[in-house]
Amino acid sequence: MTERWFAIGAWLGALGVGLGAFGAHGLKTRVSAEMIAVWETGSRYQLLHALALLATGWACERWPGAYANGAGGLFLAGVALFSGSLYALALSGVRAIGAITPIGGVCFIAGWTCLAMAAMRGR
Repeated sequence: MTERWFAIGAWLGALGVGLGAFGAHGLKTRVSAEMIAVWETGSRYQLLHALALLATGWACERWPGAYANGAGGLFLAGVALFSGSLYALALSGVRAIGAITPIGGVCFIAGWTCLAMAAMRGR
């Protein structure tokens, strides 16, 4: 599990940097400033949770079990739902897509909770 979560985290980090640069430069003349801010929020949370996946890889080795592994799945789902919905909203302007975003936020919260539980149970 360690290698898998580290690799996924590293790939999401690389993708997050690329998407952040695309939002800052490629979208500048194509979407409103409000939608660029939405895009930036998506890329910021993606990058933060790419680092969380690196920590999850370490946690899987330190405190193996369902909590540490579950945190990785929840962080990945959070990136897909939270950041993905914000990217889609910024590109399409369809506000209804924003209804998906809080589900991703709940995944992030649950992932951090699982990571804390892994540490607490691993003592």
